[in-house]
Amino acid sequence: MTITQLQYVLAVAEHKNFTLAAEKCFVTQPTLSMQIQKIEEELNILIFDRSKKPIQLTDIGQKIVNQAKNIVNEANRIQDIVEQQKGFIGGEFRLGIIPTIMPTLLPMFLNNFIKKYPKVKLLIEELNTDDIIVKLKNGHLDAAIAATPLEDEKIKEIVLYFEPFVAYIPEHHSVYQKEEIEVSDLNINEILLLQDGHCFRDGILNLCKNGTDIEQNNFQIQSGSFETLIKLADEGLGTTLLPYLHTLDLKESDKLKLRNFKEPKPAREVSLIYPKSELKMQIIDALRSTIAGVVKGAIVFQNVQIISPLQKK
Repeated sequence: MTITQLQYVLAVAEHKNFTLAAEKCFVTQPTLSMQIQKIEEELNILIFDRSKKPIQLTDIGQKIVNQAKNIVNEANRIQDIVEQQKGFIGGEFRLGIIPTIMPTLLPMFLNNFIKKYPKVKLLIEELNTDDIIVKLKNGHLDAAIAATPLEDEKIKEIVLYFEPFVAYIPEHHSVYQKEEIEVSDLNINEILLLQDGHCFRDGILNLCKNGTDIEQNNFQIQSGSFETLIKLADEGLGTTLLPYLHTLDLKESDKLKLRNFKEPKPAREVSLIYPKSELKMQIIDALRSTIAGVVKGAIVFQNVQIISPLQKK
């Protein structure tokens, strides 16, 4: 069997469809099917149960796919070793960033990075944390920037910075008069939240919920925009919490409504995450050093309490 054949097997296992897998591998469907059939004949087993729709792995097929992932990763490592030995920092690099980090962090480091490492072709995708984890494990991302810790044994994390939560309190609110606030000053049922799927939302719930149920307001909102939440707060519909970097670009009139938490400040941990296979580490290290260089002036908080981005069960 060959590495290419194993790549075809992995593609079918992921997409559960021979035609779609062939498209992703840039070969014809008959070619892909024939190569997979050759492996099955060589091993005298069936990797896929073709009678089911969508196609399913057999029990032995699942074990073969698990091993094939290791083999393909190790094969990719050979080229990686050569590039590291030569000191080469270049090639295609697929980076995922969660939506609540992308708009503020990316403009801070992207220009510096592409000037310093012109041979790297960055392919950047905005994704929520769950999608990032799946794509990292399937080999469709080389690294990502997300809130951590994720407590996933197949993913490694390098902490980049700690970003405090900042409250946005409109003038009519009773807490507005305070210079600094505590978590107990906030009512979870008054806080305007991002839509489900955002780990920043889950962080706020972990920070403020304290075992109490969220009451149903007489309106519901599904928004991925902090700007929308700020405008709703200004209309008297509640308060909201923002990541610190997002507050730097607010209008001066809106900055008057920001309230910091007392120390230790609740904060999210932002990390560069990547698969345990540690491929393209020279580019990952270059990203880490570039980001560290630009955020150290903006993020200087140390006495913080890290709030988990994981949903509490």
